[in-house]
Amino acid sequence: MLPIDVLRDVYGYGEFRGQQLAIITAACDGRDCLVLMPTGGGKSICYQIPALLCPGLGIVVSPLIALMMDQVGALRQLGIRAAFLNSSQSPREQQLVLEEIESGELDLLYVAPERILQEQTLDFLSARSCSIIAIDEAHCVSAWGHDFRTDYLALAQLRERFPDTPRMALTATADERTRTDIIHRLALHEPLRFVAGFDRPNIRYSVQPKGETKSQLLEFLTPRRGDSGIVYCLSRKSVDGTAQWLAERGFTALPYHAGMPNPSRSAHQERFLREDGVIIVATIAFGMGIDKPDVRFVAHLDLPKSVEAYYQETGRAGRDGEPAEAWMVYGLQDVVRLTQMMNQSQAPEQHKRIEQEKLNALLGWCEVTRCRRAALLGYFGEEYPGTCGNCDVCLTPPITWDGTESAQKLLSCVYRTGQRFGAGHVIDVLRGAKTDRIQRLRHESLSTYAIGSDHSALWWRSVARQLIVQGFLFVDHERYGGLRLTASSRALLRGDLTLLLREDVDKPRLRRKPQAKTGITASDTALWEVLREQRTQLADEQGVPPYMIFHDATLMEMVRLRPSSREELLSVSGVGQNKLERYGDLFIDLVTSAAETAQYTRIVLDRNTQGESDELSDH
Repeated sequence: MLPIDVLRDVYGYGEFRGQQLAIITAACDGRDCLVLMPTGGGKSICYQIPALLCPGLGIVVSPLIALMMDQVGALRQLGIRAAFLNSSQSPREQQLVLEEIESGELDLLYVAPERILQEQTLDFLSARSCSIIAIDEAHCVSAWGHDFRTDYLALAQLRERFPDTPRMALTATADERTRTDIIHRLALHEPLRFVAGFDRPNIRYSVQPKGETKSQLLEFLTPRRGDSGIVYCLSRKSVDGTAQWLAERGFTALPYHAGMPNPSRSAHQERFLREDGVIIVATIAFGMGIDKPDVRFVAHLDLPKSVEAYYQETGRAGRDGEPAEAWMVYGLQDVVRLTQMMNQSQAPEQHKRIEQEKLNALLGWCEVTRCRRAALLGYFGEEYPGTCGNCDVCLTPPITWDGTESAQKLLSCVYRTGQRFGAGHVIDVLRGAKTDRIQRLRHESLSTYAIGSDHSALWWRSVARQLIVQGFLFVDHERYGGLRLTASSRALLRGDLTLLLREDVDKPRLRRKPQAKTGITASDTALWEVLREQRTQLADEQGVPPYMIFHDATLMEMVRLRPSSREELLSVSGVGQNKLERYGDLFIDLVTSAAETAQYTRIVLDRNTQGESDELSDH
């Protein structure tokens, strides 16, 4: 059987996307591969099809239990013999999986890195024929990556224990340095590199400076009521407070963080996966491996730690290819908090320096005055010609102004106060505030006292934030977040250069709401709702998310094509042989019934119209 046959008969798709076929061919030829493909780009097919085509068991190393369960559930819907092995199972359940492996009844096994590295597991699996070993979220092995995990470091020994089995490392996010590190640390043998484009053209990127954060969030969410989305916060306290605040305003908002009891977290995740219109408010503990295709937005109320983390998290929106939004607010306090968190950790100094570099890169991206998409892709080494027309900078170009004199005032105030105070105190001095601290330190006698009284504290915070981003100030974590001048500050203070700053808009204009994701016409709405209702009923009966039955895109194509036979339904993208057997007749009946109802309605309307015409002619 050829790869295209598997793609069509099992997955229900008529053609491969991008480099999928080349990757599958390389794996079937026994080559190690490094696969870099954006979220929603179809990475899983690249290792699943070789596991189906080649003799032996396919092993997938995956970092999260929730991800394993989701993947296995989707594969079983396709008729693929898949299972997972992890700590969520009872000893008896684990034993049953081992027996299935021993008898050759499984095509794919999902296992956590810590589990596969146990000597007992290694002995058991290496004694059997294996078709491929896929290492998902491979960036976790690299200290240069944004989600480093020590468990991944020992995965290099898989080369020794499975010398004849090709290995495939996959990730959605890795710059060139991280890619090289992945190959080295996993000991991939002369791997072929497959790097797909990073662009997610359906995602609109928007960034705003922090003002009244909750009001900004409400303004963003109001036109998106009924959409599923994720709101990321830095702290657990902020997660709980934001979720409650949104719920009080009529949103179905649920919190998710590591401090919650496991049953509550699991219940909230299940509701998010299975229900429409649920918003998860979460720390970064939520999201890796979430396959929900119709997430319409990802919002950040605090800065992530890096461009890679931001890209990974926003990539959870719009996996179905329909319009989605990545929206973020950030401020100076985010920089201070993240820097303090980095330097209070027990990580090696080199790792702390790497994290600081990555945070600085993200800050620089937040302040760009050119196409935001082009700048984002440029970070990953991908050139984007022209402008995208689908980011905040393209849609509402920022206004810049000559901030040289204002920057000189702020830098001078930092210097005069001793380079040991945070932005709040420095700005109070600039604005001529009469605080107890200023009076105690006698800072009202400084030459910079009140020289900035003509502007608000929020305005000065924007100047300070941009000076940090552009390298004229830095946050000294060893002095409790105090601001200090840099080597670049002298030229600016002397007036040797002109500094352009972005003008922060007090009340940013509402962004255009994405076009309706369905594209369903008014005449097709009834059929669309009937198909979705039937899908939900089947999902509830089986205890799986609705998209595992059929994706929205598949239902849309059913509405458009109106299949009246099995052959016609099989031509719908996303309908393979197994789903045709399980659900085909049911959905054909629904489509046919809807067509008959529509035809009857047209006949009645035509008769009524004709009757009215006859009456008029009689008169």
